[in-house]
Amino acid sequence: MPPSSPPSSASTSNPTSGTTVGGSTAGGDIPSPPLVLVHGLFDTPRLFDSLRRRLAGRRSPLLVPHLPHGLGSVPLEDLAALLGSHIEAAFGPDQAVDLMGFSMGGVIGRVWIQLEGGHRRTRRFTSVASPQRGTLAAVPWPRWPLAGIADMKPGSDLLRRLASQPEPLRQIECCSFYCPTDLTVFPGWEAVLPVGPRFPLPVWWHNRLMAEPGSLDPVVAELLRP
Repeated sequence: MPPSSPPSSASTSNPTSGTTVGGSTAGGDIPSPPLVLVHGLFDTPRLFDSLRRRLAGRRSPLLVPHLPHGLGSVPLEDLAALLGSHIEAAFGPDQAVDLMGFSMGGVIGRVWIQLEGGHRRTRRFTSVASPQRGTLAAVPWPRWPLAGIADMKPGSDLLRRLASQPEPLRQIECCSFYCPTDLTVFPGWEAVLPVGPRFPLPVWWHNRLMAEPGSLDPVVAELLRP
């Protein structure tokens, strides 16, 4: 069954408002839209604590929803629908957003953009170490009871559908960061979107990508780009 509707665990930088109120400039003269951060498998919104400290309030409002994945049992399309519900609850139906997804979160974000109509309200999409072409680490796991993990197998039905209709991605700004030595999203150099620039991150391990300065610095620079 799909996850329940958005709980209060979705956090914004302005807890009193679900809509944008004077967004940050992110280094430019034009206010940037709200930023949405999407965590991955076995993670929670706390994954982004180091990133949020580095952003230091320069991207506000900021939404970091909790997407319960049931240890990989929840299909990624269900999680994408829940992500969309969080975004609409926080910012209404029309406010444009920037979206960044880490690991499985990048695939969830892509599903929302391509299959849920999220491209119509997305300005910029940043994928960080996300198995956009699948990961060999997911191959051994059966679809039942681990549908979410099975969605990340190379050549899965979901990934084939995404690959067959890239046009929504071409309507927004896309950027991919990947870890060449990644053994979680493996091979790491395939953790990229089919459109937009791609940049390697000089960090050895997947679970350090949201903690090490070598990976956080370029990601922060991208998120603060006007």
